[in-house]
Amino acid sequence: MRGVARILGLGCVALALAAGSLAAQGGQAGSTRGKELYDKWCAGCHGETGRGDGPAAGYMLPRPRDFTQALYQIRTTASGQLPTDEDLMKILEQGMPGTAMPGWSSVLSPSDRREVIAYIKSFSPFFASGEAPEVVRIGRAPRRSEEGIQEGKELYQRLECWKCHGNAGRGDGPSAPTLRDRDEYPIAAADLTENWRFNGGGRVEDIFQRLVTGLDGTPMPSSKDLLDAGVVTEEQLWRLAQYVRSLSPEQPPRVQEIVRARRIEGPVPQHPDDSAWVQAEEFYIPLVGQIIRPPRWFAPRVDGIFVSALYDSEKLALRLRWHDPSESPDSAWAEWRGAIARTMAPVDEPLDSLPRPDGVMVQFPRTIPDDVTRPYFLMGEPNNPVYLWRWQSAPRLAEAGRATGFGTFTALPSGPDVPGYEAVFEDGEWRLVLTRALAAADTASALSFATGRPIPMAFFAWDGDNTEGGGRMAVSTWYYLVLEEPVPGTAYVTPVVAAMLTGLLGWVVVWRAQRRERTISGARE
Repeated sequence: MRGVARILGLGCVALALAAGSLAAQGGQAGSTRGKELYDKWCAGCHGETGRGDGPAAGYMLPRPRDFTQALYQIRTTASGQLPTDEDLMKILEQGMPGTAMPGWSSVLSPSDRREVIAYIKSFSPFFASGEAPEVVRIGRAPRRSEEGIQEGKELYQRLECWKCHGNAGRGDGPSAPTLRDRDEYPIAAADLTENWRFNGGGRVEDIFQRLVTGLDGTPMPSSKDLLDAGVVTEEQLWRLAQYVRSLSPEQPPRVQEIVRARRIEGPVPQHPDDSAWVQAEEFYIPLVGQIIRPPRWFAPRVDGIFVSALYDSEKLALRLRWHDPSESPDSAWAEWRGAIARTMAPVDEPLDSLPRPDGVMVQFPRTIPDDVTRPYFLMGEPNNPVYLWRWQSAPRLAEAGRATGFGTFTALPSGPDVPGYEAVFEDGEWRLVLTRALAAADTASALSFATGRPIPMAFFAWDGDNTEGGGRMAVSTWYYLVLEEPVPGTAYVTPVVAAMLTGLLGWVVVWRAQRRERTISGARE
């Protein structure tokens, strides 16, 4: 097969030379260079023959692209057509957010990227004609307006986009558990509230392009037939793109190392939808698969947690929210669990499709460190244990525990060191509040929270309907929680007094100057 691929590659380059395409720029030597680069950087996932069957492929979801099929999701060409070289270059440079495909612009030079593209095209005979694909030209978006956004929302309902993407756009529609790609692998509906993770870009223009061209090889169809049949107009499709864009924040969340907890006078809010939470700043904590200790997990569903914190004179409250398409265990997602168990290569232990709960865990050191030393981020170590808050969805409960290493969680007895909780699941989102007294009852096992000091804090999350549990989870690195010192009343009084004194001093200076001037004038007379 490698010989066949090499022959195809040389043939494609020769044809591309005649057509003057991008692949021609390297010639036969370029094909050799492209193969060297591909074998070094790409074959581990996409396979030596480009079939998407590299040694790492079985651990990935979605699967790496099968280049022999020449089916590409991100294109500026019509559905069923080949991508342009510029399309391939964009993917190679920017990667595919939400997948294992990174961007390569910092690793491969522009000329090397062209060589890789030429070699990738050699895997499929469909590129052999050398004909330049026709680009689907898009016009200009109409001016954004609230009325237009509402029109797009109505079209979202009428075209039944919600069946896959959900009413709030979080990928939790009733059809979501049944979605499969062209090769019958499970494929998740996009979370439309996170446009920074959109493949092909998150601008209105990018979304419109995806609507028109579709995502070949996936359940996401092209809307071109609807346009041609007059079911929708181009302007309506632009309104739909604007509505989808409106589901995400104006700017992607900025990751900060410190989560700041604000002091409030009243009691801390117990419920995640309490209006008191408007006083708290929200911080984003990205999560990745736990791939360090067995059992490792390369396909986590939860990719981030939004964290807010408030405290009063006695208690700390943490509000966590994260996206999850199901309230696990959900019988509607049993088919999905089975598909994941069959699709993912077993890592360290066999996979099964047993129903499991959703869960989240917050990790702290047992004591606040005096320097930058912190316990090992995966549940501590024997000589430096951690204190943990763990919550699960079924049966719903919160508990506290300590750990001295990965997988060594030991629950603490019920009591004041166990956090209270309130949880809400709605439209593909968990919202959870955990509360606990600032002072620990058992200081040998639990942490006492102090103001003004950076407290290390890390997070773990599980989506039960994604077969996650135990070590198969999403994790963060260490961040810091800081309970901000209350601002003393003198901080507000002092500036006022200073301003008054400054004004008084200025008046005295002016008065004395005027008096002196009058005295001099009188002496002259």
